[in-house]
Formats: sequence, structure tokens, C-alpha cells
Amino acid sequence: MILQLKIEIMDLQPLAWRRFLIDDKITFHQLHKVIQEVMGWNDYHLYKFNLNEDEEIGIPDPDDEVVVKDSRKLKVKSVLNAVKQKIVYTYDFGDNWEHLITVEKILENAEKAPVCIEGERACPPEDAGGTCGYEELLKIRKNKKHPDYKEYIVEWLGEDFDTEKFDIEAVNRRLKRLK
Repeated sequence: MILQLKIEIMDLQPLAWRRFLIDDKITFHQLHKVIQEVMGWNDYHLYKFNLNEDEEIGIPDPDDEVVVKDSRKLKVKSVLNAVKQKIVYTYDFGDNWEHLITVEKILENAEKAPVCIEGERACPPEDAGGTCGYEELLKIRKNKKHPDYKEYIVEWLGEDFDTEKFDIEAVNRRLKRLK
């Protein structure tokens, strides 16, 4: 089966989101890789999926007391199998980017997956400091006289960073490399 998923970065205004298709036979680790491409992250950090308060899926750490289901072994279809089902994907435990994933449709016949079919707005840059840090970065960006403008905008973010830009063709080119 093919799942149509919608992912949105939680607590971020304006909302950055994507709608995409995946084959339900992939693992959660493969879903993580797809999310990295559709959102525009660079896969620099750890991640986890939260099914509820007691169940996490990720890469198990033998030194951690938290029991985590192994994302490299667990298939998406074993968990995501109903329309309107929701899970939370967290990327970068320092910045704590939380994403809400919703199963919108379950399709028998669809385009080759993975493919992104819709989305809005740029993904925040890596290591922006989570939603609060990103909002502060955007405030600095609006004021060229801000004392941190040169360091944070000119030298780090880039003055040409467009918060509204979402390039679906570029996303789908990257997704083709995952197949």
C-alpha cells in the first residue's frame, strides 16, 4: 500500500509543511530519510518517532535506559495503518524540532513512492535553535542594523534565505536518489 502523509513542523508560524507518498513496506529509518529530504533537513542529528507517551521508535542506544523500538527493523505498515492516525517525529534533540505526521490517505495505486506532492515554506536551517531560535533569527533578519545581523544573517544564514521558498522539483530529485 501507499500512504499519503502530511508532515508539519509543530509550533512554527507560519507553518512549514509537506504532503508526500511512501510505500508502507519501508522501515521507520527509511521514513526518517524521506522526511529529511522532503523537509530539507541535512540528517546531522538524532531522531525519534513517538507513537504515544510510552512508545518510541529510533536508533537504540545500549547506554540509554529508555526502551526504543529499532527504526531500522520496524516497518511503517506495522504502525501506520489507518487514516487520520498521527505520530510525532522529533529531529535534533538539542533544537527539538517536533513534526506532526498525519496519515491522510491509504492508496492501492499511486505514483512511485517516495514522492512529494505538495508543500509550503522553507524548512528552518539546521542548528537554528529550535522554533524560538528560528523566530529570533527571523527578527534579526528584518533589521539590518541589529548588532547580530552580520554574523547571523550575512555570514551564517545568507541574506538570500527565503522563508517562503519551497522547491518541490528539487525535493523530488533528491527523493529519486533514495529509491
